[in-house]
Amino acid sequence: MAVDGTYDITLSTPMGERPAKLTLATDGNTLSGKFAGEQGEQDFDGGSVDGDAVKWSATINGAMGEMKLDFDGNVAGDEISGNVQFGSFGSGTFKGTKA
Repeated sequence: MAVDGTYDITLSTPMGERPAKLTLATDGNTLSGKFAGEQGEQDFDGGSVDGDAVKWSATINGAMGEMKLDFDGNVAGDEISGNVQFGSFGSGTFKGTKA
């Protein structure tokens, strides 16, 4: 599926821009993968795919403790973009391209 692959992404957070690496793998309409950022690497599963629309969550250990990141985005060709909720710390956007 066109969604599968590794992406170099940038998160626009309330604290500024943060680089990360995202790996997505589909199995039917189920999405799993790996999110790797400044706070380390986290595997995730239980996400969803509907055409080019993707949703998933990953939990990271940040400076203020554990935080759940909820992603909602779209893949168009080699590009991915969307919105992300940073637990109770606000929201932002993300965008990137296949590595």
